[in-house]
Amino acid sequence: MAVNAIDQTRRMLSLVTYLRERPGAHVSDVARAFGISEDELISDLDVLPMCGTSFRGGDLLDIDTDGDRIWWHNPDDVAEPLRLAADEATALLVAARAVATLPGLREGDRQALLRATAKLENAAGEAAGASSRLSVTFEAEGGVFAEVDRAISERRRLWLRYYSPARDELTEREVDPIRLFAVGRTYMEAWCRLSEDRRTFRLDRVAAIRLLDEPAAPPELELRDLSEGLVQPSAEDPEVVVEVGPGGRWVAEYYAHDSAVELPDGGLRITLRASAPALLRRLALRLGADGRILSPPELAESARLAAVDALAAYEVQDGSDGYDGRGPDGRGPDGRGPDGRGPDGRGPDGRGPDGHGYDGHGYDGHDGSE
Repeated sequence: MAVNAIDQTRRMLSLVTYLRERPGAHVSDVARAFGISEDELISDLDVLPMCGTSFRGGDLLDIDTDGDRIWWHNPDDVAEPLRLAADEATALLVAARAVATLPGLREGDRQALLRATAKLENAAGEAAGASSRLSVTFEAEGGVFAEVDRAISERRRLWLRYYSPARDELTEREVDPIRLFAVGRTYMEAWCRLSEDRRTFRLDRVAAIRLLDEPAAPPELELRDLSEGLVQPSAEDPEVVVEVGPGGRWVAEYYAHDSAVELPDGGLRITLRASAPALLRRLALRLGADGRILSPPELAESARLAAVDALAAYEVQDGSDGYDGRGPDGRGPDGRGPDGRGPDGRGPDGRGPDGHGYDGHGYDGHDGSE
């Protein structure tokens, strides 16, 4: 069974504690205790020496094995109290003061944070002086996070004004928050009273939020497993085929897909599944000349019409002069056409199509006569 990075990290953290308490432990015993093969254990031991409290000398774990037993040579060194460098103390103090100003933060948490900040200031000494000259202001998402966190803690309902990209509109709704989580961005999982279903809301799309007095009462739901990412298409979702050129190969890296077939021009034909295929119109517009939707046909046509509408916004409304100043006949404000010639056929140097100027002389200075 494949093990993801989260499971391996948890195992290695437990492994550090296990080895600290059992110096000289046998490889076979440790592997048996963790339910892994000896080869997997050796692989973990190859990684542990690159871990520690920092990357400075002496702070990394000095662990090795002779193939039979495992030795940890500096357990007491890495167990020493954490030492903060001046820049680390400054960063921590600035961040702590900023968090303490967040609206919606529970008062008990705010007071605990302020007490911890005061202790850190005393320990930091002169380094604390630099931090007092710096400040951080959170954008709206910070306040939204604090309100959601408070609602979850106090089991209260929230009112939201939320931007829905699928419909390109702001909607107002009441939700019963379930949890906060981060997958690249920060999200709230909640029971939406507007749709009467579980929904996921991206915090930076919350335009307004208000904590309500009504208690939150979401139904008993099994939490989604997010270890494979936020978007996890199912076999029942509609199939979409997208063809991209070399400049659009990134789509295969950012979108979960069933297959990606190489094309002769260096592009890909990508088959993926989408619970809301209409959202892929935005992908088609973003790709521009680097890709197009092949199927389903109705989605391809929808993307084509969206592109036409987008281009129409750049068309000249009065039908006269274009962006280069030329009118419907192709001539600019000076009466000259695209080839630089005026209405009489002469170019900017006064010469006609035969190369003769107003004086009748050609390019070589001759008068053109026989």
